[in-house]
Amino acid sequence: MIITIDGPAGTGKSTVSRAVAERLNFDFLDTGAMYRAIGLAAVRRQADLTDGRELSFIAKHCRIEFDWSQQPPALLLNAEPVSHLLRGAEVTSAASHVAVVPAIRHQLVAEQQRLGRSRSNLVTEGRDQGSVVFPDAQLKFYLDATPQERARRRVNQLRSRGDFVDFHEILNDIISRDHRDSTRSTGPLSVPQGAIKIDTTPLTEQQVIDLIISHVAAVRGNL
Repeated sequence: MIITIDGPAGTGKSTVSRAVAERLNFDFLDTGAMYRAIGLAAVRRQADLTDGRELSFIAKHCRIEFDWSQQPPALLLNAEPVSHLLRGAEVTSAASHVAVVPAIRHQLVAEQQRLGRSRSNLVTEGRDQGSVVFPDAQLKFYLDATPQERARRRVNQLRSRGDFVDFHEILNDIISRDHRDSTRSTGPLSVPQGAIKIDTTPLTEQQVIDLIISHVAAVRGNL
């Protein structure tokens, strides 16, 4: 079974998807981390983030692998463990530029589909998993929340790690990223056909997790 969980930044996709995968004993694929890894490589090379050709060149020389023996799976960039480097503000900003380059999206979509074929049961999260990467997935979810709530969550997350961030700056970045994600030519952010939409604004993470698990249990009971 493949379960896709899509939605904009700050809706709790990664945390929820990880927990759902753990509850179901499925593998967890964090596709956002793949874009962040290329963003990290671009930052390290001091690349021009507005130059799609330069970013595509960098992406072609990025070997992205997962260590499935760890929980959650650790991401390796050219054999270097980098999971702990992927959530900072600079890499997050770079990843949003990486994600709009069509050549990079084609490259990573193909890799994600390969991973989907190689893993028996998978929970995968991103922005185009149910619409582009796995359109025939057995269960699709789309998580959403107001931009203000997503900014609040992101600020709390970053501050808990010791980062000094401004709420309004984060909010403006989320609104800009939503626009880039929904208007890009390749794999735009959208609600996948047949997806179960969940507004997470009034819900705790645990409530979202339990809701998804209940849908999975209903589908499995009918198989």
